[in-house]
Amino acid sequence: MGLRIFNSLTRRKEEFTPLTPGEARMYVCGVTVYDISHIGHARSALVFDVIRRYLRFKGYRVQFVKNFTDVDDKIINRAAQEGVSSQEISERYIAEYRADMASLGVLPGDVEPKATEHIPQMIALIQRLIAKGLAYVVHGDVYFEVRRFPTYGRLSGKNLEDLLAGARVEVDDRKRDPRDFALWKSAKPGEPSWPSPWGAGRPGWHIECSAMSMQYLGESFDIHGGGEDLIFPHHECEIAQAEGASGKPFVRYWIHNGFVNFGDEKMSKSLGNTLTIRDLVARHDPEAMRLYLLGTHYRHPLEFGDERIGEAARALERLRGLRAEADRLAAKGTPPPGPDLGLFDEVTQHRSRFETAMDDDFNTPQALGAIFDLARRLQTARTDVSDGRGGAGAFLVGVGELMTVSRVLGLLEGRAPDAPEIDPARKARIESLVWLRQEARRARDFAEADRLRAELDQLGVVLEDTRDGTTWKVRR
Repeated sequence: MGLRIFNSLTRRKEEFTPLTPGEARMYVCGVTVYDISHIGHARSALVFDVIRRYLRFKGYRVQFVKNFTDVDDKIINRAAQEGVSSQEISERYIAEYRADMASLGVLPGDVEPKATEHIPQMIALIQRLIAKGLAYVVHGDVYFEVRRFPTYGRLSGKNLEDLLAGARVEVDDRKRDPRDFALWKSAKPGEPSWPSPWGAGRPGWHIECSAMSMQYLGESFDIHGGGEDLIFPHHECEIAQAEGASGKPFVRYWIHNGFVNFGDEKMSKSLGNTLTIRDLVARHDPEAMRLYLLGTHYRHPLEFGDERIGEAARALERLRGLRAEADRLAAKGTPPPGPDLGLFDEVTQHRSRFETAMDDDFNTPQALGAIFDLARRLQTARTDVSDGRGGAGAFLVGVGELMTVSRVLGLLEGRAPDAPEIDPARKARIESLVWLRQEARRARDFAEADRLRAELDQLGVVLEDTRDGTTWKVRR
């Protein structure tokens, strides 16, 4: 049995069958850039980073798109408070987000589009909806007419009549129906705006992701992800806009991660119980944070606890100890042959367990169980090598497999304990260049790969290319 994904649209696990064999096109809703990112952002980013890594591990050519919402009421309000432009606010927090993601080992998107750079695509999509009778103009504003899209609500399971009666629906006398949502908002004094056929204004929130995902992945693509808070109204509205315009199914598999909770409370800025990624990384090993977050299945709520990150750090040290021992043995040269004492077969079994777990809707808790069971077996093999009963070669192969599956989860990629400290912004730059070089090599663009290697060399970075990928370190 192959990879199975829980599809939020159908509410069941389904075999992953991409639109194009061997390819996986994936869009994830990014952040609204008006403040520092918190642990909730970290969890969502890690979930989809691991999904993307595992798809690549399975041999898929993944195209991964994650956007930035850089025009929004919150950005505008922050800019007004500080007396600066909205663009200055958004660019500041885009840079902060990238540094935070790099500190957690989250790979950058293949494309990271900004809403403000795709206004023409949004306007064109709105025009298609108006032409099809699915949207209407009122005094420079444009609204999507929900009742003309009968399947609205199928992702969230909400009934149109319940929505009409619901108190969450914003009242606006200009709408034909209280459920209709804004595609374009007419300009207000002091706010950023763009010209359009309906007058100066700016896009509504929902239209940006429909337009940008269709721009880079096509009118139909494989996976759309985000936090479960985006199911309604954001993702519901995305479906209506995209399918209303194209007449085609928009997304095959919808994936949503659960919330981070503090006791009985959901983490939220309005409750004042958020923890920023920057603060957490300052007091915890980033890879230990990653291990902790992946210890709960992505669809389940995660109960936050500082002490649990400490437990994850201690567990991580066991894996690092095996890596360090393997490095010490490898430094002695090619190890002599010796008995494997059944280690090869057990390594194969643990890797099979890892893949079975990940094939079952990316079950990282079970995958981690396989990793740590393998680590325990390797600890025994390490003792066998020391006592002369087992061969060092078998131990090194086993640790190599441990490294391979751990790195699918983004573990054992951080610096060794004795490596030099590195500024988060510099690390983000290095990680981006390393990733671009890997992509150039995959595309057999060796001239670009060499250019990127030279640029990394100027930054004092030493690269090592292995069959499992590229590792890097900073020269002392």
